[in-house]
Amino acid sequence: MSEDKITGTVSLEETAVRLLLEKHLTLTTAESCTGGMCASRIVNVSGASGTLMQGIVTYSNEAKEKYLHVKHETLLQHGAVSHETAYEMARGCVDVCGTDCGIATTGIAGPGGGTPEKPVGLVYIACAFRDRTVVKKLNLKGDRSEIRAQAADCALRLLIETCDS
Repeated sequence: MSEDKITGTVSLEETAVRLLLEKHLTLTTAESCTGGMCASRIVNVSGASGTLMQGIVTYSNEAKEKYLHVKHETLLQHGAVSHETAYEMARGCVDVCGTDCGIATTGIAGPGGGTPEKPVGLVYIACAFRDRTVVKKLNLKGDRSEIRAQAADCALRLLIETCDS
């Protein structure tokens, strides 16, 4: 594991990979608004192949249903950007893919697509770890790339927090 030479800090992805390897845990990512950023950051870490089994970008509702078994009714009643959809995406990682843990991201990165009820920057992240699933609602600020990067950071933090407890 490498440390930043100036600050001495270890990146979130390095911390996550180290933790998962130490605990012998497997991981799947299911990403919508982050478009694969979480998986990409994890594979930047040497040894990630010992934990990351697959990364799935499910940008459309159809993909969420087909690959993660998100219920059609959930998407109709709550929308793609919701606590319920994030929960089902993360559970789908674990249940469909057979891994120990799964992280999911769904949100509105902008600049368009927001509404008064669901503004740009609204993101839900979820982590399923065995029989437990944690979902967090985020209200992020910035442009599209900043919102996506912040969402990926938060998802990796949630993975670490959930699997280290």
